[in-house]
Amino acid sequence: MKKLYRMLLAFAVACCVFVGINPAEAGMISLEDEIKMGRETAQSLEAKYGLSQDSYAQERVDRIGQRLAAVCGRNEISYSFKVLNCDEVNALACPGGFIYVFRGLLDYMPTDAELAGVLGHEVGHVAKKHTVNAIEKQMWTTLLLAVATRGQGLGLVQAAQAALFAGYSRTDERGADKEGVNNTIKAGFNPYAMLVTVQKLDDLSKQGGGASYGLFSSHPEPEERVKRVMKQLKSYNIHPDVAVTDDDYATVTEGSWSFNINQSIGNTKAKYRAYMLAGNLWTVRQRGTINPNYFVVYDNGSYAHIYYDDIQVLTLYNQDAGAFGSAGAYASACADMLRDWAAIANANDAKAKVAKDKKKK
Repeated sequence: MKKLYRMLLAFAVACCVFVGINPAEAGMISLEDEIKMGRETAQSLEAKYGLSQDSYAQERVDRIGQRLAAVCGRNEISYSFKVLNCDEVNALACPGGFIYVFRGLLDYMPTDAELAGVLGHEVGHVAKKHTVNAIEKQMWTTLLLAVATRGQGLGLVQAAQAALFAGYSRTDERGADKEGVNNTIKAGFNPYAMLVTVQKLDDLSKQGGGASYGLFSSHPEPEERVKRVMKQLKSYNIHPDVAVTDDDYATVTEGSWSFNINQSIGNTKAKYRAYMLAGNLWTVRQRGTINPNYFVVYDNGSYAHIYYDDIQVLTLYNQDAGAFGSAGAYASACADMLRDWAAIANANDAKAKVAKDKKKK
């Protein structure tokens, strides 16, 4: 019986090749096989690096990841998100929904939005089955192995690990970037999350800090990658606008209102902070009419957060304060500026609604 099965499997695959059907399109790797090889690959990663013992970090990464998984369009698998105990700035997506970030990434991408950009990209790889498809496309060259094992494993764990460390094709990376933008926005994160993520990863790679696999394998040219993400974001009509003078000076604007950011904090350049502010304000306005009283300041001494309801809009530091003397005092003045923006944004949104209603008629 096993011999007959092997003969039939070989014949089926050979037929696919003969008539010009890509073996990947024949679904040679089942969902069960995908999950099996993903689980075993995940176990191998955990054995190699260990898991971070920081329970808050584990909970945070899983919470963000599950929000993204819920909107990715592939729900026949259960996703897991864990932190590996390694200082590398990296992340990996194993087949079957086993996704890992390295501990070093948490410091380099400190906000939930930035982590969402990374995880949204990795979820995109799983949702589009990039590793599975890559293995299936190569299976015709290893047909004898597939036949000899009757599809049980197919050397799949080894193949999955090899695929992860070999990197994705540039087409798959572009696809994962696109999915990352869509996933983050659908899940309610800052729309500029992916833009800031790809720019910061480009910064790191130029400094020689990137690994040769995971986030840094076979990615498209950085400049073209950023252009593609920006082009995709235009379809979302995000306001306020961001005007970038250089890495260390950018302005967020809407009509007559403007907000300047001229301080880079750590590895977060001023222009990234401006994009995150603009994206957070866009997220605020997605909830409808903006209530200026919802902007509140939480002063933590050396830094202060400005929130709108549960949305963290902006973090300010003593370096930002200038003549105000402290982050808290400056944040209070900035909250007033954001309340001014709310009035302008509400007026602009009301005008846009009237124009849209007239167009419908």
